[in-house]
Amino acid sequence: MFNKNIHFHKKIDGRITVIIFALIIILTSFTLFFYFQQQSENRIKNTIFEQQQKEQMDTTKALAENIQSNLFFIKANIQGLAYSKYLQEGDFQSDGTHKVLESRYIQINEITPIDRLFLLDKNGIAKVNMVSKGQKAYNNQNFSDREIFRLAKNTLSPVFSNGYIGKDGNIKIGVSYPIITNNTRKAFIGVIGVVIPASSFFKHFGNIYDINSQYLVVLDSKAVQLIHPLQSLIGLPFFGNKSQNITGHNELLNNMVKSVMDGNPSSVIYAINKGERLNTGYPISVDANTSPRYSLFVITPTSSIYSKINDVISIERSEMFSLIAGFTTAIMILIIFLIRWNNTLDKEVKRRTNELEESNKQISITNTKLEAANDQLKVHDKMQKEFINIAAHELRTPIQPILGLTELFKNKVKDTEEKELLDVIIKNTKRLKNLTEDILDITRFESSTLHLNKEEFNIDELIQTIIKEFKKSLNDNKKMKFEYKNNNLNPHIVYADKNRISQVISNLINNSIKFIIKEGTIFIDIEKGKINGNDVNEIVLLKIKDTGSGVDNDILPNLFRKFTTKSFQGTGLGLYICKNIIEAHGGKIWAENNEDGIGATFSFYLYLKS
Repeated sequence: MFNKNIHFHKKIDGRITVIIFALIIILTSFTLFFYFQQQSENRIKNTIFEQQQKEQMDTTKALAENIQSNLFFIKANIQGLAYSKYLQEGDFQSDGTHKVLESRYIQINEITPIDRLFLLDKNGIAKVNMVSKGQKAYNNQNFSDREIFRLAKNTLSPVFSNGYIGKDGNIKIGVSYPIITNNTRKAFIGVIGVVIPASSFFKHFGNIYDINSQYLVVLDSKAVQLIHPLQSLIGLPFFGNKSQNITGHNELLNNMVKSVMDGNPSSVIYAINKGERLNTGYPISVDANTSPRYSLFVITPTSSIYSKINDVISIERSEMFSLIAGFTTAIMILIIFLIRWNNTLDKEVKRRTNELEESNKQISITNTKLEAANDQLKVHDKMQKEFINIAAHELRTPIQPILGLTELFKNKVKDTEEKELLDVIIKNTKRLKNLTEDILDITRFESSTLHLNKEEFNIDELIQTIIKEFKKSLNDNKKMKFEYKNNNLNPHIVYADKNRISQVISNLINNSIKFIIKEGTIFIDIEKGKINGNDVNEIVLLKIKDTGSGVDNDILPNLFRKFTTKSFQGTGLGLYICKNIIEAHGGKIWAENNEDGIGATFSFYLYLKS
C-alpha cells in the first residue's frame, strides 16, 4: 500500500513537471513571438512608408511633366498664330484674323481651359480679346504695364507669367508670344497670348480643395501660391507671415521649397499644428536656360499612410495570432498524450511532432513565397498597364503640335523638295498618332473602360463615305477598284457607335489594300437577316472580300489575337481592336480565305435597330 502511494505521487509529480515544462514552452514562445512580431512590424512600417514616398515622388514628377506638356502645347498654338499670315502683315482686326484666332481659341480650350485669348498691338492696346460667353472683353484697353506684354516686348521671347489677380478677383497666369515680322526689318508689332485661370487649369491634375486628403500646391517663381486648399492663402507668398504662421516657420519645409524652386526635386516629412505631412516637390521648367517658372508640390497627410500600414499590420497580426492559437492547441494536445502514453512512445511522439512542425514551417514558407510572388506579379502587371497608358497619353500630347506646326510650315514653303520632306514628316507623324490611338484603345479594352457612344445611323451611307475617302487617299502605286453591293433596297439602320464601326470598316479595307500588291478589287456586300444560311431579321451582315494574297494558314486561327502578323507593315493590333469593338456591340467577326484561292473575306454582323 505504501509503495502504491509512492508510485501514485511520483506519477502526479511527473504530470505536474510535464505541465510546468509545457507552460514554460508556451510562455517562452509567446514572448519570442511578440518580440519578433514587433521587429517585423517596424520593418513593414518602414518599407511601406519608403514605398509611398517613392511612389508619391514618381507621381509628382509625372504630374509636373504633364503640366509642362500642356503649357508647351499652349505656347506652340500661340506661336503658330504669331507666325500666321494675317498677324505677320499687321492685320489685327479683319474677319480673316478673327476667324483664325477663334479657331485656335476653341482648339486650345478643348485641351485645357483658358479665360481669354488676347491680341495687343506694339503699344499694349488690346485689339482682340476673345473670351467665353458672359465674360467682359476689355477691348481697346491699355495692358502695356502687364508682365506678359513688357517681357515679351523687351526680350522678344515667349513669356510664362507669374501669378496675378485678375479683374474678376481670381488668380491667373499668362502665356504670351511676341509678333515679329519675318521680313528684313524684323520689327516688333505686337503680342499674342492667353490668360489661364489657375484653379481651373490645375484642378485637372489633382485635388486642390480638400486639405484632409492628398492635395496639390503650385508656386510661381516668386513663391506666390497659385493654388492651395486654404483659399485665404491663394495669391499670397509662401514665405510671407500668414503662410509661415500656418506652417510654424518649419525650417525643413522652407529649405525643401527653396530647393525645388532652384530646380531640384525634393521631399520632406514635417509636422504642423494639424498633423504630419509628406511633401514631394518637382520643378516645372518652361525654358532650359532659366530657373523653373513654377513649382509643383504633392502633399499627403501621413495619417492616411499610417492607416494603410495599420491595415497591413492588422492582417499580419491576425494571421500570426491564428498560428499561435493553433500552436498552443497542438501543445495542449501533446500534453494529454504525453501524460497518458508511456515512456516508450514518448520519443516517437516527439519525433512525429518535430516532423509536423517542420512540415508546417515549410508550408508556411512556401505560402509566403507564393503570396509574395503573386503580389509582385500583380504590381508588375498594374505598373505595366499604367506605364503603357501614361506613355501613350504622353506621346499623343506632343504629336498634335508637331503635326499642326509641320502642316503650317508646309503651307509657307515653296520649294518642291522641301515640301516632299515635310510630307514625309506629316505621314510618319500621322502614323505615330494612329499607333498611339491603337495603344490607348487596347488599354481601354483590357481595363474594361471602353465607352460606346451609341446612336442610330444608316450604315450604307457610312460605307459609301468610307469608300470615297479611300479613293481620294490612294496613291498611284496601286490601282484599286471598289464594288459595293446592297442586297436590300431599304437602308440598314443600326444602333451602334458610329465612329467605332467606321474604325472597324476602315481597318478591314486598309488591311485588304495592304495585301494587294499592284492592282485589285475590293468587294463590299451587305445583307439583312442572313447568317450561316438562317434568316435572323435583327442581324445585318457585312462582308469585305479582296483579291489579294490571302491570309497565311499558320496565323489564320489566331488572326484576331494581339500582335498576330507576318507583315512588316503593321503591328498586329488592328484586327484585335476590330474584334473587341464588334464584340462590345454584341456582334461577331471572322475571316476566311476565298475558295478560289485568291484573297480573303472578312465578315462581321451587328444588330439592326429593332
